[in-house]
Amino acid sequence: MSGPGLKNAFSHAAIHEAALNEAIELNELLLQLWKKGDLEKGKEVAYIAVEHWESRTLKHADAEESGLYKELAEEFPQLKSEIIALTRDHDTMRFLVKELKELLAKDGFNEEVMARFHALVHVDMFHNQEEERILQGHE
Repeated sequence: MSGPGLKNAFSHAAIHEAALNEAIELNELLLQLWKKGDLEKGKEVAYIAVEHWESRTLKHADAEESGLYKELAEEFPQLKSEIIALTRDHDTMRFLVKELKELLAKDGFNEEVMARFHALVHVDMFHNQEEERILQGHE
């Protein structure tokens, strides 16, 4: 069973906003380091950003999938395709984080790393918008 914060559209949006704002700030810091050419510090911050995505957004995604989405699917069977799409968004974010870890270990901090972090933010923004729309309609 999911906690009350996940089922309430306002609370859920606040959770999303906090994690996303932190990710955007980390991306801005990474971009500054990239522009300065500080690849060593960039790599360190990139690993911190990966940990952020794993501990905040993907852990939240796990909680949604194990509780909220199952409850919504049972209560509102017509949401099946939307829940599948939301889960696919989570899988896309997991894939990008996995790629980031591999890229950082193999090649260090580079343009591909920056591109993945930007992609994560954009996938998450769209995902949050869709999820919050669904929750508002089914509170």
